[in-house]
Amino acid sequence: MTTTRNPDQARYRHAEKLVTGEATSDGAGVRLNRVMGTSRLNMLDPFLLLDEFRSDDKNDYIAGFPDHPHRGFETLTYMLAGRIRHKDNAGHEGVIEAGDVQWMTAASGIIHSEMPEQENGLMWGFQLWINLPAAEKMQDPGYQEFSADRIPVETGGEGIRVHVIAGTTSSGSHGPVTGKSTQPLFLDIELADGAHYHEYFSDNANAFIYVFQGKVLLHSDHSRQEIPAGTLAVLADGNAVHLSAEAESRCLLLAAEPINETVSRGGPFVMNTREEIIQAFEDFNNGRFF
Repeated sequence: MTTTRNPDQARYRHAEKLVTGEATSDGAGVRLNRVMGTSRLNMLDPFLLLDEFRSDDKNDYIAGFPDHPHRGFETLTYMLAGRIRHKDNAGHEGVIEAGDVQWMTAASGIIHSEMPEQENGLMWGFQLWINLPAAEKMQDPGYQEFSADRIPVETGGEGIRVHVIAGTTSSGSHGPVTGKSTQPLFLDIELADGAHYHEYFSDNANAFIYVFQGKVLLHSDHSRQEIPAGTLAVLADGNAVHLSAEAESRCLLLAAEPINETVSRGGPFVMNTREEIIQAFEDFNNGRFF
């Protein structure tokens, strides 16, 4: 992702749309807040869906996500609290816990489960769906998994902590997730009272901020917009963001190059045409996933 890091050339993005999530359930009855992938915000190319799951009531998460298929896209799971066991039909298995990241490329097809590895306590995290270009949709599935101690934490000034999951920051910190054609930037930004944070990324990238703690102020050339917790801000054109906080706050910042291809969805499958969705269901029903 080509960026400018010269403040004199910065064109700060403002929020062109603010979206709140919709309470829903998925899997075997897991309660979650769906922030993207709804009638309020269907997608932001290449981002397809964003769920936040957060509850200390085991009844909201204990049933988990039993075996289910995916094809044609990638999922990123980022945990803040709790433990989830992942297992698939290709023999891959592991546990994701607080601070860990899993980037799963479903591609040509995989069947997996995501089940809580706890019977009580707080379960809190995010799952993001990212589209794959047509040329990559039928490649082999794969994983990139990183424990919390492998995620760089950048201190970009007093009162700032940035967990760098994917992409490269203006200060040169590299996230461990690599090799993605959409060149994603994925940052978890913690801001103390009075902190100001600047970041730069490609003019071409689609980008959004999701605030999940406190309230973040988004500064542009002509405005200062408040983004409260539970709100996603779709960012307008530009090559930089300027964030601040008046109390302890935390948000996700995501940016990626758009794919600019047609999207056809069918439940757990995301392809380019309806015919490809029908084929995905036929392949799954006939045991041709891995």
